[in-house]
Amino acid sequence: MTTLAKVEPLIRIKELSKQYRMGGETLNALDKVSLTVEKGDFLAIIGPSGSGKSTLMNVIGCLDAPTSGEYWLDGAEVSRLKENKLADIRNQKIGFIFQGFNLLTKLTAIENVELPLIYRGIPAKQRKQQAIEALKKVGLEERIHHRPVELSGGQQQRVAIARALAGNPPILLADEPTGALDTKTGKEVMGFIKELNALGHTIILITHDIEISHQAKRVVKIMDGKLNEEGGGQDELHTSI
Repeated sequence: MTTLAKVEPLIRIKELSKQYRMGGETLNALDKVSLTVEKGDFLAIIGPSGSGKSTLMNVIGCLDAPTSGEYWLDGAEVSRLKENKLADIRNQKIGFIFQGFNLLTKLTAIENVELPLIYRGIPAKQRKQQAIEALKKVGLEERIHHRPVELSGGQQQRVAIARALAGNPPILLADEPTGALDTKTGKEVMGFIKELNALGHTIILITHDIEISHQAKRVVKIMDGKLNEEGGGQDELHTSI
């Protein structure tokens, strides 16, 4: 009889805490958080300002280290790594999508998308091709030589999504990706994010917006540094929030 090997989750967080010292007091930004994310998942982490969701995003994105607990990413324990190792992981494993786009105004769309590939040491011809492919995925192949000022807010966010996609990282981490957009444009951007998930990309979405969180396959609420039980449908979500 053949025994199937157990598939390790893409992300496994166990009893993870993050503490800060403020004014002589200890603040528990994260309090024994445990969470798993499978390959191809689409998870929304929802919570109000000050709930701990930004701290959790920073830890998941290897931008900050936890005080205690375990963080396994793609089969490796990363919670105690030095900053240079964390930078390598960020560059290889995680694509970031920010509320404010974070595009360089003097660079064209394709130059902005190429930036993370330069840091990876990818040759110029190869990174240009990868950048073009990423921009095609978000429907901007006709705008590759436009600078941010020549693009609408929705188009700028799509450039930011293409930049996150460049190099095909296993995780896309989206922090309030529609926060700077009007409702119609926000829906369009969420549509692109859902399409990317359908193509196999693992998405972790940080939001304070219940309606936005409905787009995800799974929803986790964070409050006072603690995660609640995960929910799936709208009815489940409304009962927990």
